Amino acid sequence: MLTADDKKMIQQTWDKVSGHAEAVGEEALWRLFITYPQTKTYFPHFDLTRGSEQVRSHGKKVVNALTNAIKNMDNLSQALSELSNLHAYNLRVDPVNFKLLSQCFQVVLAVNLGKDYTPEVHAAFDKFLSAVAAVLAEKYR
Repeated sequence: MLTADDKKMIQQTWDKVSGHAEAVGEEALWRLFITYPQTKTYFPHFDLTRGSEQVRSHGKKVVNALTNAIKNMDNLSQALSELSNLHAYNLRVDPVNFKLLSQCFQVVLAVNLGKDYTPEVHAAFDKFLSAVAAVLAEKYR
């Protein structure tokens, strides 16, 4: 459960990176593909090299979805329902990949924010990204 302080830290931190949506999303996806190469199987039609237009574009979509989730932290299920349906029924993405991508986002945030990514911010984002991953996996049950 996200506290009011968690929500405030998440929003303030996200405001610092949201202006760089394409770069942040691309870096998170690139880290996902390098660290967990099995995730590449969901993107057979993509050029998965670092900085490719397809990875940048999809990374931006992921960041935009997270921005929407942050704006709707009190109602994640509704905010992410369409995305959950897409991944469960059309794309059939293994839900464990949501957790893996969350870990990659944590690394990207830490690398890009440095000292601003405090243990408290890390804990808040961990709770938030875990909740997002759980909502995206809801349709699999």
